[in-house]
Amino acid sequence: MIVTIDFNSDEAIYIQLCNQIILGIATAQLHDGDSLPSVRDLAEDVGINMHTVNKAYSILRQEGYLKLDRRKGAVVALDYDKLQAIAKLKGQLRLILASAICRGISREEIHQAVDQIYDGF
Repeated sequence: MIVTIDFNSDEAIYIQLCNQIILGIATAQLHDGDSLPSVRDLAEDVGINMHTVNKAYSILRQEGYLKLDRRKGAVVALDYDKLQAIAKLKGQLRLILASAICRGISREEIHQAVDQIYDGF
């Protein structure tokens, strides 16, 4: 998986990194048990600070996407509570749907967009 960072984006670099790793897992570019580059290697490859990579890895560990092993480093290890994941997703969707309603997007258009994105995985 190739990580690319948009240094001109308003989105924080560690969030971009987290999102790309999550998308890599969702699109099967990364699988359960795959090792990720070390903090130092990824920071050098991408051209960012090691603390930024460390922060992204820590967040992904807390959210149940990675396991940090002293010998193997960061390893994809999907460990999640489905009910907790659904509750978090609902919270995120609430704001997205409120924004869509404000812009006049219909329920059917939202369903169609969700189906298109989901089918892309």
